[in-house]
Amino acid sequence: MGSPSRRAVVDAVLERYPRTFAQELGLRSLETPSPLFRLLVMATLMSARISAAIALAAARALGQEGWNTAGRMADAGWEARTRVLNRSGYARYDERTSSMLGDSAALVLDRYGGDLRRLRDAAERDPGTERRLLKACKGMGDVGVDISFREVQRSWTELAPFADAKALGAARRLGLGTDAGALHRLAGERFVNLVDGLVRVALDGAYDEVRQAARA
Repeated sequence: MGSPSRRAVVDAVLERYPRTFAQELGLRSLETPSPLFRLLVMATLMSARISAAIALAAARALGQEGWNTAGRMADAGWEARTRVLNRSGYARYDERTSSMLGDSAALVLDRYGGDLRRLRDAAERDPGTERRLLKACKGMGDVGVDISFREVQRSWTELAPFADAKALGAARRLGLGTDAGALHRLAGERFVNLVDGLVRVALDGAYDEVRQAARA
């Protein structure tokens, strides 16, 4: 049996992973301060050497406490944040991450009045400057920024089309091309979901399963 078509592979990835990480967290739109801050929190948590499922569960638990803005996260206090992270399975990094989330919340409040749209304005919508300013938040290195950029590019259109190294590595292994432009031409409006799906393929090592589904 020959190799499946690239369209069939795209469909197989999206059938297996239909939602982005942000969508799983309940962030349907990234146009306002609260979901943008929650995305920052999620990206910080997912940057650690811990499973994406645990990081997502921890981000969800923090949200369920009502800490969905920079102000509420800062007011929550280190001990409360640590306790929620710990019981969410984020035990190896709970204390350090609690401190980082508090520091980042304080920075977002101080520099941007709690509204990360003002970071975008301060960067004059330049992706390189946006990356540099986001990395000023504690715990946000290039991995965390990549996670944020993957998700927010629907709203911050200056970033699009964006695919990070992990997504592009999976795309190469699946024969989908070697750059974000090629993936965008294949997926169209489904591009952001495809990029996130490719990251999940890489994290789960699900290459054979995707190929098999694409041949069905």
